[in-house]
This record gives sequence, structure tokens and C-alpha cells, in this order.
Amino acid sequence: MTETVKVYSRPKTLIDRPWHFCPGCHHGIAHRLCAEVIEEMGLQENTVGVGSVGCGVFSYEYFNFDGIGPSHGRAPAVATGVKRVLPDRLVFTYQGDGDLAAIGTTEMVHAAVRGEKITIVFINNTLYGMTGGQLAPTTLMGQVTTTSPYGREAKQAGYPMRVCEMISTLEGAAYVARVALFNPAQVAKAKKSIRRAFETQMQGIGFSMVEILSACPTNWGMAPLEACKHVENNLTSVYPLGEFKVPEGVK
Repeated sequence: MTETVKVYSRPKTLIDRPWHFCPGCHHGIAHRLCAEVIEEMGLQENTVGVGSVGCGVFSYEYFNFDGIGPSHGRAPAVATGVKRVLPDRLVFTYQGDGDLAAIGTTEMVHAAVRGEKITIVFINNTLYGMTGGQLAPTTLMGQVTTTSPYGREAKQAGYPMRVCEMISTLEGAAYVARVALFNPAQVAKAKKSIRRAFETQMQGIGFSMVEILSACPTNWGMAPLEACKHVENNLTSVYPLGEFKVPEGVK
């Protein structure tokens, strides 16, 4: 008689309901990784998520722990307030590139400058996902969006913003990494980086950020597998993967 062994189950930190995200979207994977790490660290009752405007705002439908909804781009400021009042909590923001790198640039940069003991989980799919696929600061050169129908041109929209490279130069930033989700090996690396970011915060070391290169098949006009290849072959050439800053004592 063969014994059945359960090797995969939904973490208690995720609400039991189907994802609403578009087919091939990586938000569901990113949610799952955050939830798994929080459960493994035993922090479900001690976590506050701040999901800003954009596709990330739907995190409240899935995360099974406390959450707050900030104004567009203001998630790091709200997270800062929560962490200063409740310093024992794990406080993280979940933000897209339009929210964090455009509308919320000031809040993100100055939270890092101050070394706020919060974590930013930054989903980079190179455009505004929820509102129709408009050009974002992270849009690739030549990329077609609803507001750059002929492709991004430098003379009109400048160049892609490399957030990790910028944040890693700041003294208050303790852990900074960029990961991707285009295959199982990269998913495993992403989970490790999220764990390190959360550990950096809970050890009181300083500001931490994990940028996640994510597929958006609907707004890219691609099939899901094609979108994964686009992340692997194109996004990573502009946004190289790796850890830009790792504090001592964080494994």
C-alpha cells in the first residue's frame, strides 16, 4: 500500500480563495512567497502589510494578517508610522513600479535615507498594470505601452529607473536585492531574499527592499510562457539580478 504524503499546502497566512489576477501574472507567486516566509518565521499575528494602489492593493483579499491601505505612493510613509509606533511588528509594503518608482519615489527614497526599519516588496513589471498598461519609470527603451504607442523614447520619457542600484548607495539601506520569478530556481532564490529582507528588519538593522521582476502578460500582449521568456531575456539585461547589499549577521 502506497502512503500519500502531502508536500505542498496553502500557508495559514493566505486566505483560502482563488486568485483574481490575470493568467500568467506573477503577483500570485509573490504573494505566496511573502506569506510562506511570514508563516515560517512565526509572525502571522505580528505582521502589518501595507498594500498600495495598483494591483498590489488586492493583497488584502489574500493575506491573512493585518493590513492598511495607504494613498497612492505613500505606503513607505504609512509603514514608517506603523513601525515607529509598533517596533516589534514586521511591517512591509507591497508596491508596483508605477506606485513606488513614480508617484511614491519621495517616500521610498527618504525611508531608505532615514534607515527606517521597514521592508519594501517592489513588483516591477515595467508599466502601470491595474490602470491600463501606461508607461512607468521602469518601462524599457522601445517598449510599447498605452501611453508610448511607438515605444519609449529617451527624448520624451528619459531612461529606465534602476531602483535597487540607486537605493543601495544610501547608508540607511541595509539589504537590497533584485530577484525574478520566471522559473522554479528563481522563485526559490526570491523566497530566500524575502526572508533575508524580513530578517534584516526584525533584527533592527535597517531598511530593506526586494525588487521582483514580474510578468504582466495582459498588458504586454503576450502568452504567459512568452512573458516569462521576456522577463528572463529582456528585463534581466536592463535590471540584473542579485543582492546589492547584505548586512552582516543575516543568513
